[in-house]
Amino acid sequence: MKDTPINYDIVCEKIKEMKLTSVGKASIREIKRLVDNIETATGEKFIRMEMGIPGLPAAQIGIEAEIEALRSGVASIYPEIDGMPLLKQEISRFVKLFLNINVNPQSCLPTVGSMQGGFAAFLTVNRLNKDKDTTLFIDPGFPVHKQQHRVLGLKYQTFDVYNFRGDKLKEKLESYLKQGHISSLLYSNPNNPSWICFTEKELQIIGELAEKYGVVVMEDLAYFAMDFRKDYSKPGLPPYQPTVAHYTNNYILFISSSKAFSYAGQRIGMMVISDALFQRQYPDLLKFYNSDNFGKAMVFGTLYSLSSGTSHSAQYALAGILKAVNNGEFNFIDVVKEYGEKAKIMKKLFIDNGFKIVYDKDENDLIADGFYFTISYPGFSGVELIEKFIYYGISAISLDITGSERLEGIRACVSLVRRSQFPDLEYRLKKFNEHYGR
Repeated sequence: MKDTPINYDIVCEKIKEMKLTSVGKASIREIKRLVDNIETATGEKFIRMEMGIPGLPAAQIGIEAEIEALRSGVASIYPEIDGMPLLKQEISRFVKLFLNINVNPQSCLPTVGSMQGGFAAFLTVNRLNKDKDTTLFIDPGFPVHKQQHRVLGLKYQTFDVYNFRGDKLKEKLESYLKQGHISSLLYSNPNNPSWICFTEKELQIIGELAEKYGVVVMEDLAYFAMDFRKDYSKPGLPPYQPTVAHYTNNYILFISSSKAFSYAGQRIGMMVISDALFQRQYPDLLKFYNSDNFGKAMVFGTLYSLSSGTSHSAQYALAGILKAVNNGEFNFIDVVKEYGEKAKIMKKLFIDNGFKIVYDKDENDLIADGFYFTISYPGFSGVELIEKFIYYGISAISLDITGSERLEGIRACVSLVRRSQFPDLEYRLKKFNEHYGR
């Protein structure tokens, strides 16, 4: 069918040039490159939903703080491996004010984005106990976390949480943990790619089982406080961003500056380790590190080996942002609400043209409008839908590469779609529905 919004022959040519056997199973970066090539060749702009990157300007407070730091000469000075004291203090304040948890500044570590934080945690936690060598992913999830495990040669198992919400989660999770080989479990909340958010009941289940089986919970808060159904923007006042940290001391939190503060380019994130875990001793660590203390092994063993610290000027940027947020001078939630507003409009455009939301509820509540949503179209797998969408000037990724068992679905990210593109999106979806509607 060649009556498509994007020139059919050019799309075929560019797919062939990249030697992609399946566009639908391509990685996020491969799809990005393919769309870049098609846009260049045709002059047509795509509705780009494949990349989960910020679509808003970086927090100006961070830019000014970083410029000032560079002018003061920090570029010539190595940063402390575990972070500069001012930033560590502000991270500690931030988690108290917005998560309502107490963590000593010593246990708050800046990392080269949450990606490095995850890499460091996977490496360290899977060496705590020689009998526990496997990470459990509560999927769907960020595909690169599994890539990191493959690079490190680490074992992992996964299950799709779609059919195990609420009370059902306990039995499913315990079926893995009781085997004794799980070192840690990982999930994102809000979730990438589905945008589901765990309820307090589910977080309590996870936390209590982590305590029972001595498992470390890694909670990825890349989209911190971006469940816009509740207002998490008031420092020190409820409601707080939900977290498993209220139910276990076996936790590591990854908090990104990329989405909430739109500060993705400087690659700085936060790894917050519970004080109890940070101080705990694990004799098996001595096989790899000079200390059996978890915190020392993480800082002076793993993080030192990976980067010798996080960009000095970026630490000043993040410290400036967090100080303003903690003092109630900068409401970052007001800024990023734009994502939720766009998602509401875009989801309606898809639904009006025959599509369905795949991950549609958090237990009994409708899912929030946010950074991502998942969609399907009758008669197509997610892989097939991506392969068709390319000809209609729409890009996304299939859930097939995220650990989801809902293989009919795709993930759409709203961040890079401009409001001025909504008429184009509506036209292309109508065209698709005309061609493939039953």
